[in-house]
Amino acid sequence: MGLNICRVNTIETDNYRFIEKLLTEAFPTEEYRELADFRFLTMYESRFHNNLIFDDGVPVGFITYWDMDQFCYVEHFAILPGMRSRGYGCEVLEYLKTRINGSIVLEVELPVEEAAKRRVAFYQRQGFQLWQRAYLQPPYRLGGCFFPLFLMAYGPLDEATDFDRVRGLIYRVVYNYKE
Repeated sequence: MGLNICRVNTIETDNYRFIEKLLTEAFPTEEYRELADFRFLTMYESRFHNNLIFDDGVPVGFITYWDMDQFCYVEHFAILPGMRSRGYGCEVLEYLKTRINGSIVLEVELPVEEAAKRRVAFYQRQGFQLWQRAYLQPPYRLGGCFFPLFLMAYGPLDEATDFDRVRGLIYRVVYNYKE
């Protein structure tokens, strides 16, 4: 049976509750949108994919991404703490690479602290390129602050020619932010 990734599009299930619980445990409050908005996207936004990751039928994590036509933007990706370092991250990214049309983009923390350096190195081993241009993540919540991050991209996107377009789409679609 092995790894399986299943889209969740209703909030009245144990699968959805698992995702929401892991989201709130794995990420600080300022790194995810209000749960009411997360629920709305799960049920009604066709570009938003909220996916549960199973191993032999047991939930081990989740990944959310946005289909932007030209690329897929990974918003959140978390594996249960006790299930990390078992290769799920590699398997999930390989799964995405085979099922999406085009490139994959995601945000990463600046590789200053050790955990952030390991995260960037992990994505680089999966074929992602670290884009060096300054990128500020818009706040998820009213009154929040912009946060300095980097973008990483897998596939034919090029930082020199695609950065502004990619950033603009992420800002408008994901964060509802107008530059």
